Order: sequence, then C-alpha cells, then structure tokens
Amino acid sequence: MSRCLSTITAIFFAVLIFPAVNAAEKDTKNVNDQKTEAKDPAYFFPPKMQSFRLYGDAAIPNSKPAPDSETGADKGWIQNVSQPYIQVYLPAKVKATGTSVVIFPGGAYWGLTFDYEGVQQANYFVDHGIAAFVVKYRIPNDVWMTDKSIGPLQDAQQAMRFARQHAGEWNLDPNRVGAIGFSAGGHLASTLATHFNKPQIENPGNINLRPDFLVLVYPVITMDSKVTHLDSRKALLGEQPSTERINFFSNELHVNSNTPPTLLLHAVDDKLVDVKNTLLFLEALKHAGVPVEAHLFEKGDHGFFLIARDRWQDPIMEWLASNGWLDLKRK
Repeated sequence: MSRCLSTITAIFFAVLIFPAVNAAEKDTKNVNDQKTEAKDPAYFFPPKMQSFRLYGDAAIPNSKPAPDSETGADKGWIQNVSQPYIQVYLPAKVKATGTSVVIFPGGAYWGLTFDYEGVQQANYFVDHGIAAFVVKYRIPNDVWMTDKSIGPLQDAQQAMRFARQHAGEWNLDPNRVGAIGFSAGGHLASTLATHFNKPQIENPGNINLRPDFLVLVYPVITMDSKVTHLDSRKALLGEQPSTERINFFSNELHVNSNTPPTLLLHAVDDKLVDVKNTLLFLEALKHAGVPVEAHLFEKGDHGFFLIARDRWQDPIMEWLASNGWLDLKRK
C-alpha cells in the first residue's frame, strides 16, 4: 500500500513540476531570442540600401548598344538613363509589416526626380515598416532603345517581377506588393496597373506583374492632347504618335475590374499636370467597380511643394492601414 502511495505522490509532483520546467525553458528561449535580436542591428535599424541591375546579368530588352551618358545622380535629377537599376530599402525588423511598394519617380519622361520622388519617399515608407523598391527606369530615347515608348513599361514590369521574385529573401509578402508613381512616374505606374496582362518582358515562372495596390500622386494618366502633359507625351511617344499608340498609353481606357485598388492625390491648382488626369482615372475606376479614394487639395501646385509633407503623406498611410496593408506580418 505504501509503495502505491509513493508512486501516486511521484506522479502528482511530476504533473505539477514538469509544466513549470517547460514554461521556464520557453521563457529562457524567448529571452535568448530577444538577446540574439538585440545583437542584430537590423532588428532596430534599417539596413543599408542595396542597388541591383534591374535585369541582373541578362541582356536589357529593347536596347541598342550605346555609351552610358547618364548624368545628375549627385543632384537628384537624373538624365539619360540607359542602364536601369533598382534600389532596395528595407525597414528595421522590429517594425517590418511584410508589405512593400515599388516607387516610380517622375520627370516628364525626360529625366527622373530621383531624390525627392524616389529616395526620400523610400525612407518615409521604411519608417512605417514598408519595404521600398525605387526604380531607375530607362528614359525614352531612340539612341539606346529600339522602341522608346515601351521601354519604361518593360522596366516597370521587370521591377514588379524583381520585387516578388526576391520577396522571400527579405521576409516580404509577395501578395502585398504595391506601386506608387509621381507625375510621369504616375503614368508609368498606372500603365503597369492597367497593362499587367500584356507582358513586354520575358517572365519565366509567370510571376504576377499586377500591383496589389496603387497610389498615384499628381499623375499623368492620358495621352489625349487636350488633357495630357504634352512634354511627357512627346518624350514617350514622339512628335506625331499614331492613334493606336495614344490609345494604348491613355490608361483611363484600360481600366477594368482587375485594376488594383487605387488612391489618388492631386492639387486642383496644378499648372503642369491638369487635375483632369486624376478625374479621368477616378471616373474609370468608379465605373469598373474598383475601390478608389481621392484626395484633392485646393492649393499645392505640381510637386506639392506648397503643402506640408504630412498633409499629403498621412492620407497614404491611413489608406494603406484602412485596407489592411499595414497589418503586421505573422511569422
């Protein structure tokens, strides 16, 4: 009888003690994990920017042999881009959401406002836990392109392909990759969002080229001469483009139910890119049943230089948050 009681007592204490031991082991493991993370600077601080050739070691499509005459990188206004690159900005691990955005700076297809509409915006997104891919896309030019009109779209599609292809390496969600474009970069982003089902690049593995969401800031949308920014149209399509080319790159004509959810921002007093561009796209999205939100500012002109940054950037984060794009990535 006493032997039975001893056995029961031992089992009783084992039931009480073992969970406590297991819990202590888990607590120790969590503390050790936290110490390991604390030793990793990338846990608290964003890692350094990385720059990659957009097409890697492969040949650049639709490209002619030409000397590299790029200028202006030190001034933030880059011209004569014939060699496309993509810059990768990652957030600190402690605040990473798993969401990323591909950024297309503007510049009327004559150059790239690379610092203000590229690098500075990337740092803003990174600060909010969003990875950013800034695209140095080719400037349309007959000297280094066979068909200058299609070159920027090829680079935009390749940038989206790059972001999804490498998402796993940086713990990013390939199903939460958006696009944002400014001015002519807004035209390029909207072209990507309305022509993703018309690949202009080789795409082994059929990687999805459609942005999951779209943000357009004072964008050029149409190539209609009555509304478009004529310098952008001339740079992209030439002096006398065909009706077919005008229609192909008038993106309001290609909106359908598969066009990504979109946020539009524009100043009514924009003297360079008429706000009618945004209104055309807004109307097309509405009729196609695509979720869309628009913020029109009474004053701000082109570039929003007359508006405090938080006044136009905060609505972007609010829109992303309200649509679930900033929900923390679950590991």
